[in-house]
This record gives sequence, structure tokens and C-alpha cells, in this order.
Amino acid sequence: MARAALLVGGLALGLTWRSRERGRAQTAVQRVALQSRIQPHFLFNTLNTAIALVREQPVQAEALLEDLAELFQHALRAQHAACVPLVQEIALARLYLNLAQARFAERLRVTWSLDPAADMAQLPPLLLQPLVENAVQHGVEPSLDGADVHIQTQRLGDVVLIHVVNTVSADASSSGHGLALRNVRDRLALMRPVPGRMHTQRVGDVFHVALQLQAPWPSTKGRT
Repeated sequence: MARAALLVGGLALGLTWRSRERGRAQTAVQRVALQSRIQPHFLFNTLNTAIALVREQPVQAEALLEDLAELFQHALRAQHAACVPLVQEIALARLYLNLAQARFAERLRVTWSLDPAADMAQLPPLLLQPLVENAVQHGVEPSLDGADVHIQTQRLGDVVLIHVVNTVSADASSSGHGLALRNVRDRLALMRPVPGRMHTQRVGDVFHVALQLQAPWPSTKGRT
């Protein structure tokens, strides 16, 4: 009887372990699938921007192509990473906006409000860039007057807040934001140990995306 109970207990433990491992593997597969869904779109649009700059602004092309090469390096390094520091996501967003700035000139007006205390928060790679790209595509591109884009980060204890705000023309639809936003929301849901949250809102001519992350932080074990 005792042996039977021990055998049953061992089988139950094994099945529980296999279930947990299967859940972790499924989460990893989902994360990679969602991430790869962003990257081709991101690289395709960036490459088209570079081609336009080479043709129209050859004097600036060399410096901008260096930014493009660095941007590709960031994207490739992030491809197999589960998490990257927020400061790396900010650097990637800056590179993208530098390229967009050369294309749209004064039509793209960018401001930053960055909290250094949030820099090392760990988050899924290529999470910020599609939000910034959306702000350019749906705020700047359709409008002759362009748009204002504001990126803000803030750390409150272990919570990190990220805001991406852009103006839109009065008659513009916000429906075009949907695919990228759904993708980001799905990736936030896979964050561990606490899923991230995203809130979107359009009020008049302002579209606001707010992310709230119970972000993991780099281990300080062994440091003094």
C-alpha cells in the first residue's frame, strides 16, 4: 500500500513538473512568435526610410545609414533575448526617430522625459519601438502639419511607467494602431512574474499609450 502511494505520488509529481515545463515552453514559443511578427514590419519600414533618404538627401545619407546599421545591430541582438534593459529600448527608439526626423523634418517634433531610475528595468525586446513607429505612421505621416511625439519613462518603486503620446489630425482614425497594440498587449501578458498592462486612449487630437510594468530588475547579488 505504501509503495503504491509512493508510486502514485511520484507519478503525480512527474506530471506536475512536465505540465510546468510544457507551460514554460509554450510561453517561450508564444513570445518568439509575437516578437518575430514585429521584426519584419519594423525592418521593412526602416529600410524604406533609408532608401528615401539616400535618394533625397545624399549629404546626410552616410550618417543616417550608420544609424540604420546600428539599429539593425540592436534588433538582431534582441532577437534571442527574453528581456533587455529599458535604456536599450530607448536607444533603439532614438535611432528610429533619427531616421524618421530626416525624412519628415519639422513635421516630426519629438520630446523626451526620461527617468534615469527606470533605465535598467528589464522588459521584452522591441516593445517600445512599434509604439514609436505607430506614433510616426498615424500621427506624422497622414498630416501636412505633422505631429508632436512625446516619450516618457518613470519609476515608482518596482513599477515602471512608459508613455508614448502623439497628436493626430482631427479626422484621422485610430484604428490603424490596432495590430501593433494587440501585439504589444499580448507580449505584456507573457511577462513574468507579473504581466504588464497597457492602456490606450484618444482624447480629441491626442492619442496616448501607457504601459505599466512590474518590471524585473537586474540581480544585485554579490554586489556591494
